[in-house]
Amino acid sequence: MTSNEARFESGQFEPDAPQGTPADPAAQPREPGDPRDPDRDGPNRARSAAGAAGAAIREFVVVVAMALALSFVVKTWLIQAFYIPSGSMEDTLILNDRVVVNKLVPGVVDLQRGDIVVFEDPGEWLSSVPDVSHGPVRDGVEQVLSFVGLLPNTSDNHLIKRVIGLPGDKIVCCDAQGHLTVNGAPITEPYIKPGDVPSSITFSITVPAGKVWVMGDHRSDSEDSRFHDPDGTGAQGSVPIDHITGRAVAIVWPFDRGGWLSRPETTFDKVPAPAVVSKQPAPSTGP
Repeated sequence: MTSNEARFESGQFEPDAPQGTPADPAAQPREPGDPRDPDRDGPNRARSAAGAAGAAIREFVVVVAMALALSFVVKTWLIQAFYIPSGSMEDTLILNDRVVVNKLVPGVVDLQRGDIVVFEDPGEWLSSVPDVSHGPVRDGVEQVLSFVGLLPNTSDNHLIKRVIGLPGDKIVCCDAQGHLTVNGAPITEPYIKPGDVPSSITFSITVPAGKVWVMGDHRSDSEDSRFHDPDGTGAQGSVPIDHITGRAVAIVWPFDRGGWLSRPETTFDKVPAPAVVSKQPAPSTGP
């Protein structure tokens, strides 16, 4: 090759190629499986998309299962939502409110006077209500969501009232000023529905061990402990503590009524501890 001869880069031009046709590697015939074949990646891309979709579905199923399991654990041992089906706690709670209940009370946390508690029917306090069906599919979904805690309990077998007396307390209605007394101390109850009196029924009871005396805030529209104590001693009207589901701590629905359900600060602060009945000494057998 002389100094006047042109030099060609590989792939730029081939002297034996037809004149005027560049030797383009991309234009050359391809063997099956050639990595330059654009049709080669089609099946791979489809398999990759299918794999990504499958992974996303599996991740979604795992997340939903974990959320349901967590919700069930929380509902079983920590908190649970309940629906208010009556006006017996007005104006503190009204019909169709949804409340959150702390299930650590009682048990881990002690009950206190003034607590609003949800409890299972201790014995025919509730009249039977016919079931209303919305169809098998909706009923089934609602039962499952309620079971795991994603829907509030409809309270078909639960009531909600305020604790007025703890075990051993003596509760009397009423003193000369019309107040309830607890262990001899009169109490002022700001939560009672305006226009109601503390009680239109007179009673004098002592709360048995392991039970509490409960009353609704809407005293004229609450069939509470007063109405289920035929012998007038407190034995039958008091609610067993082991029937208590928990303490209502907040209204969560509707949003415009949302807020904490705190205990009354001063209502019970001057109530003394229940009197301890001392055992009588055994009669002497000596001379």
